[in-house]
Amino acid sequence: MSGLKGLVLAFIVFALGYLGVAGDERWYRFNPPPPLPRADESGFAAVNGIRMYYAVYGKGKGSPILLIHGGMGSADVWGFQVPLLAKTHEVIIADSRGHGHSTRTNAPFTYHLMAEDYIALLDALKIERTALVGWSDGGIIGLDIALHHPERLTKLFAQAANVSPDGLLPQPRFSLHQSDGNRDETDYRRLSSTPDDYPVFRDAIAKLWETEPHYTEADLKSIRVPTLIALGDHDEAVSRTHSEYIARTIPGARFLLLKDVGHKAIYQDPAGYAAAVLAFIDGTSPKS
Repeated sequence: MSGLKGLVLAFIVFALGYLGVAGDERWYRFNPPPPLPRADESGFAAVNGIRMYYAVYGKGKGSPILLIHGGMGSADVWGFQVPLLAKTHEVIIADSRGHGHSTRTNAPFTYHLMAEDYIALLDALKIERTALVGWSDGGIIGLDIALHHPERLTKLFAQAANVSPDGLLPQPRFSLHQSDGNRDETDYRRLSSTPDDYPVFRDAIAKLWETEPHYTEADLKSIRVPTLIALGDHDEAVSRTHSEYIARTIPGARFLLLKDVGHKAIYQDPAGYAAAVLAFIDGTSPKS
């Protein structure tokens, strides 16, 4: 009986640890980002039939960096990084179509369509070239831009991006680590001009994740933008093998394993994340 109790106790401890209830591992934590600082410029750009929200920080301070958030999120996710990066760079953030403040049309979500929105935004802001930092879906959008508009990018930092649905880990594992479980819906309803459309939005993004992207080996080999593929060493959503394949296939690309963080590395190690971005873009680290 004592042996059985020991097995049960061991299982409970394991389960609690896996769910992030036990222990204090950084990759289990969700630290909500602070509010974004006051922007030097913000507004809505009319692009491809939508009103796309954007904001600019550190305007004129240095070469531009475009930050692209993940799926079902908004530009608010960059609350930790913007103040650090804007010390030495002009930083542009935006809400992808249908996300945050930005509107959408009835067209299905595709990564290429969202990439074209960002190109149109850069045109509207008269930004010829920029470094791009993309998280998750933002990284996929960055890869699409590198494929179709390489002349617009100086460098690409793509974290937790996949090039096919096969690169995603089983969703039950991913969902267990969603310590901010209801945040996506809360933020959508707070920011969107159509808050009651959240179920439709959620289902449309789920469909996107099930069916895209599909970048071939030949596609990746054609990329000439200097690229860094980053992944948290405890990422719950994207396979490390898949990320290493992307880095190995893009000519000259580097692979960076971010230590002690998961999919939400931007929240779990904000300063380290900004330092990694700057080390890649211009070889410096943010001042604290």
